[in-house]
Parts: sequence; structure tokens; C-alpha cells
Amino acid sequence: MIKEQALLESRTLRENVRGRTETLDKVKALTLLPDGLHVTTALVATYFVVHRSTIKNLVARHRQELTESGLTVLQGADLQKFVGLKMSPTDESYPQGNRRHLTLYTRRTVLNIAMLLRDSPVAREVRAYLLDAVEGNGTPASDLEPRVAALEGLMADIGPALRDLGMVLHRSDQRVVHSLRRVDNRLEKTEWIVAGMSARLAELAGDPVIANRLRRRRRGRP
Repeated sequence: MIKEQALLESRTLRENVRGRTETLDKVKALTLLPDGLHVTTALVATYFVVHRSTIKNLVARHRQELTESGLTVLQGADLQKFVGLKMSPTDESYPQGNRRHLTLYTRRTVLNIAMLLRDSPVAREVRAYLLDAVEGNGTPASDLEPRVAALEGLMADIGPALRDLGMVLHRSDQRVVHSLRRVDNRLEKTEWIVAGMSARLAELAGDPVIANRLRRRRRGRP
């Protein structure tokens, strides 16, 4: 039986089980960024109900291990590209415009943090579910690791594709609306011309009453 203390102290053990990201959802929902793959430091802190500085200090102490589990720091052109293509900033947890760098975490990184964060009740609960899963009869965690990595890679491609599809559909909708407006304008102009011709024909036929009615209708009067 694996003890919680062993999980906290053994990096090798943590590496063997960090593919079990489903244990995060057993405790509470993890809010992801709009790309469906990453979270920020603020969102990680919210999940574990700790201050951001606690997460930052933990990252500073275990940066190499967390980098191996998916931690990424974006800056410069990479940061601008990420924010521009994948984000829809709506609150303070999302990347904002004047950042110099942005630290991103995957679900595996968050689970790795749960195995390092000693004083968070949420992290302790995640560890409890994780140990239960490891001791059960499910798929070995070492087999889950490459599967989770492959799935995250696919999600990284799907997110931008969906965003691009939404932009294409929006442009198509705008073109359809514009075309319908043009058709309406042409119909109105055609009706106006037909009404004028009808009035003229009525005059030629010697029926001034009908001609007058047609002219009034052409001008929008009853």
C-alpha cells in the first residue's frame, strides 16, 4: 500500500502516477482556459484554494519536475500568438494584454502540484483519490502517461481548429445577411417600377381613377 507521505517525497512515484488526471475531477471541477487544455497560476490557486504566491513558490522549488509534466512559460511573440489565437479574455484569470510572460499548466501539471502541495485540503483529497486509483485494478499509471500526452496533443490542435471554424461560419453568416438585404432592395425597386408602369398603362387605357390609385400605392399611400 502506497502511503501519502511516500507520494509527497518520491519524485519517481509522482512521475509514475501523474497520468491519472481524472482524479482532479473527482474532487472538484478544474476551470480551463478557452483552448480547453491549459490553466493559469490564478486558476490553479483557485482550484486548490491557496494564494497565488503559494503556487509560484512551489513552481520555483520544483520547476524541472513540473516542466516535465507540462509547465510552460510563454513570452514575446509566442505569448502574443497564444493570446490572439486561443484566448477570449473575460476576467482577471485569463491572460491580459500587457503581460511580459504567462505561465501555463496542463492537467498533468496540476495533478503533479497536488502531489507536492502539503497544506491544501483540496490537494490532500486529490492525493487520497489518486492513491485509491493506483491501488485499484484499473490501467497501470505508467501506461496512462503516453495516452494522456497524446490526448492533450490532439486537444491542442482541436481548440484552434474550432476557433477558426467559428470565424468562417461568422463570415458566411454576414455574407448571407448582406445578400438577403440586396435581394430585398431589388424587390422593392422592382415593385416600384411595376407600379409606375401599371399607372401609365391605366392612363393610356383611359382609366384615371385606377391610375391615381396605383400612383398613391407607389408612393406608399393607401
